Amino acid sequence: MINLINEILKQSRNFEKEAHKLLSIHEVSKKSRLVLLEQSYKELGELSLQQDELFREALRCIEEGLFRAAHVLAWAGFIDFLEEILSSDDFKKLKAIRPKWKFSSKEELRERYPEYQIIEAAKDLGLLTKNEMKNIHGLLSKRNECAHPSDYFPDMNETLGYISELFNRIKKIEEKIR
Repeated sequence: MINLINEILKQSRNFEKEAHKLLSIHEVSKKSRLVLLEQSYKELGELSLQQDELFREALRCIEEGLFRAAHVLAWAGFIDFLEEILSSDDFKKLKAIRPKWKFSSKEELRERYPEYQIIEAAKDLGLLTKNEMKNIHGLLSKRNECAHPSDYFPDMNETLGYISELFNRIKKIEEKIR
């Protein structure tokens, strides 16, 4: 009897997974798309508690239709991830390529240097290619449009794509540092 119940549960989960894949191609199927995005999220390596919370809040914003806020929160999670990588050796490599930069913590780095320059430094450290850097600068620009008064109002598809792109960038960086 237990084996039968376990088999039914397994088939039910497989059905749900396949149904979400099918439904996710339709614009009105927000729940299915979020499920797929959350699966991508689970594939990421270790994120800090703060990064984890920022990405979870971004996903909750999508559920509520707060797409601009989702962009801002997801970007905050991404840039915190990048700064965490840069700080993993107490900023020794970063200070070697940017000797004029004066800071001693992630907080000081954030306060003194724009994210645009931090991304350029990540490229110079070999964490990003030139094309990856340009793409991430574009993602920063989208975040800025969402964080400041503008006539840019992303829809669900744009927002899901934005967060998916950030997840992919994190995976690429993780692959480079392994």
